[in-house]
Amino acid sequence: MSDDPEPAVNISGGSDGGGAPAEFDPAAADTRAEVVIDRLGELYWQKTYGGQDAFTCLVRTILSQNTSDTASQPAHDALIDRYDGDGVDLADALANAEQSMLAETISSAGLYNQKSEVLIDTASWVREEFGSAADFDSFVKDEPPSTVRETLLEVRGVGPKTADCVLLFAGGRDGVFPVDTHVHRIYRRMGVAPPTADHEDVRSVLERDVPAAKCGFGHTATIQFGREYCTALQPACLEDPEACPMADVCDQVGVYPETGEVVDPADAFE
Repeated sequence: MSDDPEPAVNISGGSDGGGAPAEFDPAAADTRAEVVIDRLGELYWQKTYGGQDAFTCLVRTILSQNTSDTASQPAHDALIDRYDGDGVDLADALANAEQSMLAETISSAGLYNQKSEVLIDTASWVREEFGSAADFDSFVKDEPPSTVRETLLEVRGVGPKTADCVLLFAGGRDGVFPVDTHVHRIYRRMGVAPPTADHEDVRSVLERDVPAAKCGFGHTATIQFGREYCTALQPACLEDPEACPMADVCDQVGVYPETGEVVDPADAFE
């Protein structure tokens, strides 16, 4: 396993994100997808997830939409500094927030006017449907995952990835593999999922082929792998196949080292 620690700042909450150590063994993997996840376990930290506060996790994930952790984390920190505190219900505080002030607070996250409106609407929904952020947390952790997911997907601004992140990082639900842009790109590029698969198709493949307890780690480690090696336009294998630790289990769909061209796997399939 690598000496590199889990990033202190990412959607998993870093070292305070809850969860427990886990072990992965590529030699014992039953599917190709599991081999990839176990190899990532040799490359990175090894950890399962769960235990975050559900509403805080929901807020953090909404802020992360369509932007990087580098941009969204300061926005989250500023929001918590301004609206959270001892004895404060964050859902109540955000439901009552003045939209322009909230937008200014989260401006580093991008799309701050839109996100501030979504956060106020979501906080109001939590307060109306559950009574408090604490009661929402109980709902996420105690109700069947399918019920939680379906309920969250009814909320404006909450898509499948956001709902799955809440289930994973707050609910600690095994078998949940959120699919962001990195996960969607990488597993189609590798050939683990069909090249034309949409986000939900990729999620279905991964949740079928990766053991439930490894899905959370797989999500966060794949994101890190996508940032360090399998980037959208300049994957490590483009100039040197040996530069990528997953080269021997990757089909390089849409990557053409002979011409230096990189396209979306779906475009390579056409």
